Amino acid sequence: MKEAAVSLLKRAVELDQAKRFTEALLLYQEGIQMLLQLRKSESKDRADYYLKKIEEYMSRAETIKKTVEELKQQGKYHEQMSIKSDSIGHSYTKIFSRFLDSDVTHVTIEDPYIRAFHQVQNLIKFSEMLIKHCSNLKRIKLITTQSDSESEQHGHLNNMKKDLKDNFSIELLIEFSPTLHDRQISLSTGWIIKIGRGLDYFKAPRSKNCIGTYDLDLRPCHETTVDIFHSNNVVQK
Repeated sequence: MKEAAVSLLKRAVELDQAKRFTEALLLYQEGIQMLLQLRKSESKDRADYYLKKIEEYMSRAETIKKTVEELKQQGKYHEQMSIKSDSIGHSYTKIFSRFLDSDVTHVTIEDPYIRAFHQVQNLIKFSEMLIKHCSNLKRIKLITTQSDSESEQHGHLNNMKKDLKDNFSIELLIEFSPTLHDRQISLSTGWIIKIGRGLDYFKAPRSKNCIGTYDLDLRPCHETTVDIFHSNNVVQK
């Protein structure tokens, strides 16, 4: 646990210095919890040392919270991360979960490439994550382009729409735009996450029975960039 805590907190400091504050904050919190557990089984001197480090990291975490909140209020928050080709550990949950909670009621997905079967599967996986993390989610709006095989695309999306409505009381609105190019996901809380490749940034599985087929944290990725913004004046589409 000690090695894991050191690794987490080292990574938190690196992300902090890179101004990837929301990621850093999450790792600071996890690292602090580990140090609290370690402190319970240490001698007084070591326990005092851990307490000092805990206080230092807690102070920095609080400073980050204030910085993020101030930038959010000003509509100036921007965080960027790069996903390298063939890297793993970049599931939807890894990237989005820190922005998802009971305050999120509406989500708008702008992605021109929700057309092929595997792309609709990506949308389903993303929606499953939203359902698990956003207890008050009421609506998902998808803006995409039409496939050459319109009936197949519409069939997949309409099946998903019915399932969301019947089983989770979530409305799926679908809008087709022939000119859509940009890709972004907007949350009703003001967070905007732009992924260069949209939801389709995972490489195809090497086979039907390989590791990473189902767990996206273990699936190699295409190279892409993630930009995270916050605007208190965002208008949900």
